Order: sequence, then structure tokens, then C-alpha cells
Amino acid sequence: MAALRREGRRLAAAPLTSPTPLNALRSSLVSPSEEIGSSGVRFISTQVVRNRMKSVKNIQKITKAMKMVAASKLRAIQTRTENSRGLWQPFTALLGDTPSVDVKKNVIITISSDKGLCGGINSTSVKTSRNINKLNSGPEKENKYVILGEKAKAQMVRDSKKDIELIITELQKNPLNYTQVSVVADDILKNVEFDALRIVFNKFQSVVSFVPTMSTVLSPEAVERESESGGKLGDLDSYEIEGAESKSEVLQNLTEFQFSCVMFNAVLENACSEQGARMSAMDSSSRNAGEMLDRLTLTYNRTRQASITTELTEIISGASALEG
Repeated sequence: MAALRREGRRLAAAPLTSPTPLNALRSSLVSPSEEIGSSGVRFISTQVVRNRMKSVKNIQKITKAMKMVAASKLRAIQTRTENSRGLWQPFTALLGDTPSVDVKKNVIITISSDKGLCGGINSTSVKTSRNINKLNSGPEKENKYVILGEKAKAQMVRDSKKDIELIITELQKNPLNYTQVSVVADDILKNVEFDALRIVFNKFQSVVSFVPTMSTVLSPEAVERESESGGKLGDLDSYEIEGAESKSEVLQNLTEFQFSCVMFNAVLENACSEQGARMSAMDSSSRNAGEMLDRLTLTYNRTRQASITTELTEIISGASALEG
């Protein structure tokens, strides 16, 4: 303080036209390196927060746009999904759906999406498929996988690569139709030997709800064995077969048509569940981005106010030193 008083008296005695005492006073209070460092720190802190706010705003715009796109696709596919449920119901009434059937060769068809950012829908399908594999495993049984979609492929290849028979991706690159799915079903029937096909997919309930589901399609031989044993398929003998086709040929055609219809419905159900899950996930992401933006705005305002307060304090301190 004594030095400041002496500097103030020297400044008052000096001519007003000379800038030297002002520079001397400034150098005596704060060195040039300290001034640059302190102002630089304040500038960097506010600049970092401002850049972070800009990034969060851009992310929020993207998530809102993705939510709108998912909602548009959901409206387009939901009606088709509900209409496809009537295709496989007659086959279920005739041939039944027996998930507990005990066969030697099981093929688990896991349906997933090709794109992410849709919550845990793909992990649910993979987890369900693995549980089905454990339930149907045994010393004389053989379980194989058929993968539809990139996301299930990425997860199943890690620990079940040797059990994967067929991988089909980019199924949803074009709008789904029965012809496209029937070609995929025909490829599966030609390349895979099976006694039972177990199709795992997510059944659409609502925008925020989907149910992991399994549909079972038996081979013609397994259907005939179940029919002869008098189980749930014992009513098949009560139907008359017209024409020159034998019972085995009729069962062959029925099971192939049943598989293509069940596959068509399963792919649509999973696609509808995917869009609903993505819509819900993007809505949650947009809300989280808004909350983060509020916190960053508060931090930015506090940092800016602290910088202004510090500068005012320095100005007042300097003025007081000059007056004293």
C-alpha cells in the first residue's frame, strides 16, 4: 500500500500529457505475462462452454429430425403390419404353433435391424435367441442360427460364429413386400436342414412397447409325425385331400407357405417395433440434450458474470489506490 501511495503521489505530480507514469503504474500492479494469462483463462473458459452449447444444440436438432423421420416411417408401416397378422392365423389354426415341440434339428432365425439408435430392441432379440438355444440343447440335438440384420450379426458372431448357417443383411434397404420376403424364405429352406424353424422377432404393441416373440414352423416330416402321434396336429387326418397330390406333398406346400407368411409378418412386426423404439429413443435424447443445454447455459452465465465481477473489482481497486 505504501508503494501504491508513493506511485499515486508521483502520478499526481507528473504532467498530464506524459503517458509514462500510467504505463509505469500498470506495470507495477500487474506484469504483462500475468495479465495475458489471466485474461486468456477467462476467455478460454467461456469459449469452451460456448462451443459445447453449440455442439449440444446441433445434436438436439439431429435427434429431433430423426424422431420425425421415425414417426413418418412408423405410420407408413404400422397399417401393413396389422394387415399382415391375418396371413399366418389360418395356418396356426390348422397346423398349430408348438414352441415346446422336441426335435433334433432346430434352426433359430433371429430378426434384427441393419441400423442402430433404436434402444435395446436388437439386444432383446439376440438374448431371446440364446435362451432358446440353451433350452433346446442336448447331446443328440443340433442348433443352428440364421441371422437377419447387421446388428444381430455383430453380436452373434462374437461367440456363436460356428453355429451360424446363413446371414442376410440389408433386408430393409427397399420397402418390404411379400415377394421380397418369400425369396428370403426360399433361400433359407434351400440352404438349411431343419426339423423346426424358430423365428425370433419383436412384436409391436405400441410406440413405447414391444414384446419378444417366437413363432415355430415345423418341417413336413415333423408335422406328419406329430399328426400320427395324435397330438395337437391330430386333426389333420379329418381333412380330405382332393386331386392327385399325396398328404406329404400337401404338407410340404403348406409348411413352405406358412413359413413365408410367418416370416413376412415377423419382419414387418420387427421393423415397426424398430421405428417405435427409435422414435422413443430420439425423444429421450432430445430431452436430455435440452436439460444439458440448460445446465451449460447456467454455467456460461455464471462464468461470464464472474469474469465481469472480477474486472469491476480490479477497476475499483485501482481507482481506490489512485485516490489513496
